[in-house]
Amino acid sequence: MPVKRAAEISPSEITSYGVYLRRREFVKAGLAALAGAAGLVPGGAVYAQGAQVKLAGIRKSGYSTLEKPNSFSDVTNYNNYYEFGTDKADPASYAHKLRTRPWTVVVEGEVKRPKTFGMEELLKFPLEERIYRMRCVEGWSMVIPWVGFEFSQIAKQVEPTGKAKFVEFVTAYQPENMPGVRLPVLEWPYIEALRIDEAMHPLTLMAVGLYDQMLPNQNGAPIRLVVPWKYGFKSAKSIVRIRFVEKQPKIAWEKAAAHEYGFYSNVNPDVDHPRWSQATERRIGQDGLFSPKRKTLMFNGYGDQVASLYAGLDLRKFF
Repeated sequence: MPVKRAAEISPSEITSYGVYLRRREFVKAGLAALAGAAGLVPGGAVYAQGAQVKLAGIRKSGYSTLEKPNSFSDVTNYNNYYEFGTDKADPASYAHKLRTRPWTVVVEGEVKRPKTFGMEELLKFPLEERIYRMRCVEGWSMVIPWVGFEFSQIAKQVEPTGKAKFVEFVTAYQPENMPGVRLPVLEWPYIEALRIDEAMHPLTLMAVGLYDQMLPNQNGAPIRLVVPWKYGFKSAKSIVRIRFVEKQPKIAWEKAAAHEYGFYSNVNPDVDHPRWSQATERRIGQDGLFSPKRKTLMFNGYGDQVASLYAGLDLRKFF
């Protein structure tokens, strides 16, 4: 059976939360039985590498929403990470294979001082907990307590030149460990990008953890981008290279289906996806299947902070 490309995947083929929950309960029951047979500790979710490593010295941030965060189980078991498969349960099932040590992030391009950062150095940046609303283009949302530091901290280390207009993020490509990259859904490695003023905005976070723990593999370990006013696919996972560039890069989803996924990808209830509305959303783990859907907020509710970035820009054309 041929694999469908992104533009050919319909909303009905995206796992609904109800179907996912039923599948997860079945899988958990099977895992519990296997654990009992093997003499392992029963109960609890199965998390990928790094999920239970504590982070110290975390400050609370004034940028956090006051909304109730999703549970650790919600955040780590319902994911989009296509390198490990297109089903929401695939990342939690397969991301334990991701090799996260050693890990370096190369920062290069239009900068005065290109640099390669090891994770030990990145973890020395002042860490904050930021509880952000996150909205997926598929119509679901979560509230996630990320732990990380502002992207501008990296920029200060390398000093972008006046030619730097955009920032490109290149993610890990491990064919031997990532079953999803064998499928022609996207062009690999996954590439995302921001305008430099978006990247330098104080809300733009380089996350190394969630709650008070290091990032689980399925959430983009060991370091990922978080841009809370944009749809979730803009927040690239498992970053290995950052390039400051002069020309606007072509991002992965734009290459796959430019008529559906624009470069900006700001959360905008007035601009529908060609195959479904963006006017409403459902909060995973908090809204029941029969609960009224929530109205989607412009810029995911961060308009007061970021709307000025797009003054004079036609957000229907530059979607």
